Amino acid sequence: MLSFLLLQVPQAGSAMADTVMNAAGSAGEISMSIWELVLKGGWIMAILGVFSIIAVYIFIERYVAIGSASKEDTNFMNHIRDFIYDGKIDAALALCKKTDNPIARMIEKGLMRIGKPLGDISTAIETVGKLEVSKLEKNIATLATIAGAGPMLGFLGTVIGMIRAFYDMSMAGNNIDIALLSTGIYQAMITTVAGLIVGIIAYICYNVLVSKVEKLVFKLEARATEFMDVLNEPAS
Repeated sequence: MLSFLLLQVPQAGSAMADTVMNAAGSAGEISMSIWELVLKGGWIMAILGVFSIIAVYIFIERYVAIGSASKEDTNFMNHIRDFIYDGKIDAALALCKKTDNPIARMIEKGLMRIGKPLGDISTAIETVGKLEVSKLEKNIATLATIAGAGPMLGFLGTVIGMIRAFYDMSMAGNNIDIALLSTGIYQAMITTVAGLIVGIIAYICYNVLVSKVEKLVFKLEARATEFMDVLNEPAS
């Protein structure tokens, strides 16, 4: 009896090994590349691909532009203050024209209004600041749209894929098998995942850009206040 059981153990182990090998072979046979999975998503995947390219382009372009606009010479306002105290308005204007950033253009507008009421100067500076911020926010709204539209488009693909699967079921009658339904199910699942990925990436990129713009807005407000304080000091 004992010898019979000992003989059965190697046989069971061999059978299990054969099962594992067969399963591995089957898994290897049904493996797909990422490109094949993308193709199963249908035409919606093409739109999501375009969305992802646009989102990445906007993020990189705006990130570089906002970063460049945020750079500031630490001595810029000190030079402006010295020129104003010495009455060298033309020198201050020349410095602003030579400096290519939103702060310099904002201060330049204020210098051009010197001699007018302080309220008018402050309004002119604020207007230029708003225009500069508007330029920096170019296409950021498009990024927000992609962040919202990406998942919705993915869910649209899900609905289309499920409709396709149920249609195939109805047309197959009693000859239903998994292979028949796989096309619609693939489309449903793949478009959902792709839409969520595009939406998440676009949403993160949007918030990064908004955060950088807000930091620049605070800097512009601080420099505008500093400039108005300089104009008030000689009269005090």
